[in-house]
Amino acid sequence: MPSENSRLSGTVRTTALTLALTAVLATGPAAAAAAPGNRTDGHRPETRRSDSHRATQDALRAVVEQGGLPGVAAEARDGRGRWFGSAGHADTGTHRERTRAEHFRAASITKTFIATVLLQLEEEKALSLDDTVEKWLPGVVRGNGNDGRAISLRQLLNHTSGLFNYTSDPEFAHRTSGRGFPGHRYTTYRPADLVALAMKQPPRTTSGQASYSNTNYVLAGMVIEKVTGHSYAHEVQRRILTPLKLRETSFPGLRPRMPLPHPTAYSRLHQKQPDAPVVDATAQNMSWLGAAGEIISTTGDLNTFFRALTRGQLLGPEATRKMFATVPAETGGWRYGLGIESVTLSCGVTVVGKTGRANGSVSGVVGTADGDHQLTFNINGDWLGDAASYVGVVEAEFCGARNG
Repeated sequence: MPSENSRLSGTVRTTALTLALTAVLATGPAAAAAAPGNRTDGHRPETRRSDSHRATQDALRAVVEQGGLPGVAAEARDGRGRWFGSAGHADTGTHRERTRAEHFRAASITKTFIATVLLQLEEEKALSLDDTVEKWLPGVVRGNGNDGRAISLRQLLNHTSGLFNYTSDPEFAHRTSGRGFPGHRYTTYRPADLVALAMKQPPRTTSGQASYSNTNYVLAGMVIEKVTGHSYAHEVQRRILTPLKLRETSFPGLRPRMPLPHPTAYSRLHQKQPDAPVVDATAQNMSWLGAAGEIISTTGDLNTFFRALTRGQLLGPEATRKMFATVPAETGGWRYGLGIESVTLSCGVTVVGKTGRANGSVSGVVGTADGDHQLTFNINGDWLGDAASYVGVVEAEFCGARNG
């Protein structure tokens, strides 16, 4: 975070994390509220001493005060219970505070759910991650050097396919997350059209290194539908949301509205000028991301999901090993697994999780690989500024008191 940047940048690891998180978030697209002490999952609330999270709360405050963002909410969970903290506002006009009950667009965190379903399908022997994309989607990945016969499903999930990221297309980016957004926020996009847009560009040479591409997960969603006969949203609901009782998590499809309660999502539409106008991006048709990033969730639901995932409640031991086997990313410090990201913090703790960005929303869920400790945060503003703002929250939660 900016106010603590001199302390946080004291190690090479922290500097690498700051740079890597900026790149990941830049390529990923970020009723009455429950009282802070209430749980929404039907279990008795557990709380942690507030002084054990002083560093995390300070980091949240810095996101708003030094990062110039509207508001941030975070929820942590470990063996001692749950803790919720926030800073700033859910709505800058009314000064409504952020709460644990709020729903937000978790964007690319969707990818972890999609990867989990494909790994479950492999466990059921409905497919193999070594299958080619061509086997399940014949003729879809072709042209300009793209060849689905040479790309495996595993390569889609760990971003080593080399396929062009369709959200990087300048005109598409202008309409969906740039200055053209207000006139296109309700436009519907079909998955096949998103893939076709990517096929207009040649693939990147990856040499085994991951190169982040939303195209990979649009294709993964199409594969799920081809294999099961159901939409990816249906399969995630049946296989993950219902068993884990994640009642606040949903796939909106073409519906642009958010479930209540929710923060206002403030966006500068990727304009970097300090005085760039801020747009209310709360309502939007998320078909432009689809299986790559449409999910809506809460801090509590995402912590529950990731705890179950890392503790082997959704996948068997072999599938879990595959998911968390990583390859180096194109940015230093980060590594990509199957729908997950991994990085080592300045204190030597390695965390796994997923970040995501949609218009007006930057989110992350991270945790220890043993499933004992999770943190989910959401910022209801999408201008990155100094990435140390977001690194500071993760560092404070998992490394404790900050350096210096």
